[in-house]
Amino acid sequence: MLLALDQGTTSTRAILFDTALAPRATAQRELPQHFPSPGWVEHDAEQILAHAQEVLREAASAATAPIAALGITNQRETTVLWRRDTGQPIHRAIVWQDRRTAEACGRLPAALITERTGLLPDPYFSASKLAWLLDTIPGARADAEAGRLCFGTIDSFLLFRLTGGLVHATDATNACRTLLWNIHTGAWDDELLRLFDIPRAVLPEVRDCAAEFGETTVLGRPLPIRGMAGDQHAATLGQACFAPGMVKSTYGTGCFALLVTGDAPVMSRHRLLTTLAWQLNGKRTYALEGAIFNAGSTVQWLRDGLGIIASAAEATELAARADPAQRVHLVPAFTGLGAPWWDAGARAAILGLTRGAGRAEICRAALEAVAFQTEDLLAAMRADTGAPITTIRVDGGMARSDWTMQELADITGAIVDRPTVTETTALGAAWLAGVQSGLLPGPGEAAAHWRLDRRFIPRGGRAEAAKRHAAWLEAVARVRSQAAIPPG
Repeated sequence: MLLALDQGTTSTRAILFDTALAPRATAQRELPQHFPSPGWVEHDAEQILAHAQEVLREAASAATAPIAALGITNQRETTVLWRRDTGQPIHRAIVWQDRRTAEACGRLPAALITERTGLLPDPYFSASKLAWLLDTIPGARADAEAGRLCFGTIDSFLLFRLTGGLVHATDATNACRTLLWNIHTGAWDDELLRLFDIPRAVLPEVRDCAAEFGETTVLGRPLPIRGMAGDQHAATLGQACFAPGMVKSTYGTGCFALLVTGDAPVMSRHRLLTTLAWQLNGKRTYALEGAIFNAGSTVQWLRDGLGIIASAAEATELAARADPAQRVHLVPAFTGLGAPWWDAGARAAILGLTRGAGRAEICRAALEAVAFQTEDLLAAMRADTGAPITTIRVDGGMARSDWTMQELADITGAIVDRPTVTETTALGAAWLAGVQSGLLPGPGEAAAHWRLDRRFIPRGGRAEAAKRHAAWLEAVARVRSQAAIPPG
């Protein structure tokens, strides 16, 4: 059997798979969020580790055959700095959603960063968070330069602790999201390290997604760790999007759409990210990515912040009963806007309220925002590649909502395919571990194992969809920060 650890923004789960990649057991722990200041988001890395150990043991206890290997997938960009001798973090993890370095990022040379990394100088990525930690925590910079500290994203921190401090490594997909790794050379970039003033001594070794990452004794015996990928890259693999032109869109805390482009990077002209899809056998495969910061987290806010629903399922039920004549828009810029706007100063708003609007209309607006934001990303992808996008493979918690997925098909005009296994992030991590263990086939053969659960066909005319999307764009314009809006 194969074990996958999926460490996400709001929860940590482990899933046990058989070698047909059918899930056999799941264990999960919800992860508390910390908001020490407006726009700041943090996690307790020690709590993440404790949850990881708990869910791995719980899921593994259901095994009916030997567990051959572990694969790890993780929330990307979230930044941890820890002591090399003890493994103890010197500060809470700074989460990918955190915006504390927005002002510093605004002073960075965008052209240089984009040319080397395919990314944009935004607080979303790891480098500015790491620089903030080194500059803010007393003694951190001196310790880092002396080699007494380790930097990593969540995967790297978990790997270090699960292997007893023996392995300080990451994989290429996580490295490419730091603003420090050159997507053309496949190595840490000296000029970017100088730009952010990052000592090379803190950096992890970068390996393939399917590789030997050491062993852990978390289950009481040596268990090889043989797969690692950032969550969106693992989901791309789990969705069997191996061919150029295929698109997957994951709806979790945020929404992330990846379009596989092949062996050469396609540099976006419409403010998407050029990123790795995966790296196997030393060969890099690239993708265009659009990142939406708030999707499922918006529904969570309706529950925990506004208190107008008790569960995500209730949001869907209310949305389906909403008055279609009420054109309410909820722009979920709680932590700024991601692609294609990249506006760190934007803030969330509910627009178009009337006395006839209520809980149902607000829930509908929250779910519609996911579809509208996805169309923003797909429009940029179509413009960058000159090719139509006819089908999207979807996954993540929100993909379980039939109403939301039908809305997605209607707004984008694309067929929406939902697989039988929607936990594709964990599935991709398990597949990597299985490939490295020699138990599973490579990409060509693995594509045949993908299974469709339900297909959502677009309804209605494109003119009506375009009209609704235009109204959404007007709402977005009203929440954007003036500093981020280009003249004209």
